[in-house]
Amino acid sequence: MSHIEFSRWYWSVESLHMFCELLGLPRSGTKSQLRERIAAKLGGTEAGASETPKRKPKSSFNWAKEPLEATTIITDSVSFGPNLRGWLKKQIGPRFVCHSDFMAWIKSNEGATLADAIEAWHEIERERSQPGFRREIALCNNYLRYLRAIRDDYPDMSQEDAMRCWQEKKLRPAQDGFVIYERNDLRFIEQAK
Repeated sequence: MSHIEFSRWYWSVESLHMFCELLGLPRSGTKSQLRERIAAKLGGTEAGASETPKRKPKSSFNWAKEPLEATTIITDSVSFGPNLRGWLKKQIGPRFVCHSDFMAWIKSNEGATLADAIEAWHEIERERSQPGFRREIALCNNYLRYLRAIRDDYPDMSQEDAMRCWQEKKLRPAQDGFVIYERNDLRFIEQAK
């Protein structure tokens, strides 16, 4: 397969891992990094040349073992393991959930304190409880972006029908491997009947 042909299709992570195995490439990295690595190998160029190496944390703070306090400074080595989650749950209460919005806040606020993080969690929860609130879906989550787009266009569509459209659409060529919703995707529902 040429790198051009490879790039025309949507590939699941499992498929990308199989490609990596077959081509003798590392299986680590994000989906976009895997796609880039495979396309480079198929195109005969240096695989992964544009990948940025993982940044080694400067902080030696051990988030898994250190005692945590409201004054604990968020470092570049922050991890969301049982120690941090347990501490936050004790501070916030049983409603605490370590969702992606909150984790993104922590990751982007190195130097803030855990007290600041608790305040941010409450603010995020207030925003999430507002009517009409919609979380941003990361570009890399093609499946959820597709389902949101089709259900926005057809709010009464069942989840099963939306998923059926996704299943059919992802089997067809896709610009740069991204499956994009189009109104004529509804034909997949009719074809299934």
